[in-house]
Amino acid sequence: MAKVGVITFSDGRPHVHRELLSMNLAFQERLVRRLREAGHEVVTAPEPPWNNETAVQAGKTLQREDVDCTIFNYAIWSWPHFTVLAAQFAPQPYLCLSNINPGYPGLVGMLASSGALANVGIPYIRVSGDVEDEKVFRKIETFIRAASCVKSLRGETFGCFGGRPMGMYTATVGADVWAKVFGIDVEHIDQWEIVRRAETIPREKIEQAFRWCEENVGKILYDGKQLTPEILKRQIASYYAVKSLCEELHLDFCGIKGQPELTNNFCTMDVAEAFLNDPYDFDGPKEPIVCATEADMDAAITMEILKKLARTPVLFADVRHWHEDYGVLDLCNSGQHATYFAGGSFDYRDNLPKVVFYPEGFYFPAGGAAVHHLAHPGKVTLARLGRKNGTYWMAILRGEFVQFDEKTNEEIMRRTQIEWPHAFCRLETSIERFIEKFPCNHIHAVYGDYVDELIMVCEILGIPWEIL
Repeated sequence: MAKVGVITFSDGRPHVHRELLSMNLAFQERLVRRLREAGHEVVTAPEPPWNNETAVQAGKTLQREDVDCTIFNYAIWSWPHFTVLAAQFAPQPYLCLSNINPGYPGLVGMLASSGALANVGIPYIRVSGDVEDEKVFRKIETFIRAASCVKSLRGETFGCFGGRPMGMYTATVGADVWAKVFGIDVEHIDQWEIVRRAETIPREKIEQAFRWCEENVGKILYDGKQLTPEILKRQIASYYAVKSLCEELHLDFCGIKGQPELTNNFCTMDVAEAFLNDPYDFDGPKEPIVCATEADMDAAITMEILKKLARTPVLFADVRHWHEDYGVLDLCNSGQHATYFAGGSFDYRDNLPKVVFYPEGFYFPAGGAAVHHLAHPGKVTLARLGRKNGTYWMAILRGEFVQFDEKTNEEIMRRTQIEWPHAFCRLETSIERFIEKFPCNHIHAVYGDYVDELIMVCEILGIPWEIL
């Protein structure tokens, strides 16, 4: 799960430290046991810091172990400068945890120590309570998941194939900004590399994947013009091209501009984008690779965060249309949704029978298959990182993907674009508030409730957030 560092602080008076050592360590052991039961690896300081030397040693121990986050643990009064010294070395982010021990001023120690961190500009999160209390431990777990997410972002590389799409300011951001805010590097790659690399994919590999599609996809609606076997094979080759470039260039996630160069002159990237985001491809199970259509960078980073929290594929969609008569927001765009969303399963055999490959519409003269399906019902968390005057913030909301009877589903989808994938979403907010507040045209979602984790990620990164 995560590698968690724990430092339990002590009193600076030697006789007090010695007298309360066994009590202090007992509180530490309770915390460590709960963390290990939850599946985490735990690294503790050699001893509870009770002077400057042991405080520095504690921080350096966790630094050497490269923990994902550090819990500063308080059960008794602790001298605040020990925490500041340990924080010079122990890896961020920090959770300052006060245990329930009313006979001794552990809460006082936590508040004084975290106040000292604030004085010197070191950020932290505070929690107070009994680690055996499920509500309290849930807060600790939320911090750990968010901290692990933020830690794993740092050092990643995003591959941007093609640059800004169709004039979208909300899709493009400078590499220096991402390096500063997220610790992520950005590698720009010309889309010609996809075309060139696709021509080098072995024919037998493409043919095997093509047969797999014909055997497993619910329907493939060839029209002899925009969707032919050869165009579908070109899309499959494009998938392998992008996947191999991600491996070769060590790209952790990516985005493809697509329009208009590829969609006018080569083929659409719908098949590539869907299966990159899927937990499987034509060759078997795999790790999903976040891929944002239209090379939307702020979409990609939102999706990467959601993927790390939920450990599932992430939806990418346009905010297409509000169907007033059904009370659902139609999330639909040109074939981007991972096929995972058709059944909500990690097994392609549950999902692909519900998928239809439609010929692309008039927007894309080069043709290709649009990966059509309707998202499986379930509670979802939706989010999007946006920027106001150059400063990041995150819009967060809860919703539910729903379906109706087959006839109604089709009638609703034909109002917009039947060829493309759809998710019918009931929002836990009014459509008026959503339209007023949501930062852009693209939205992202995962099944489950990860609102608390997203808030914690924002707190750790120093990014404002708003629940719609």
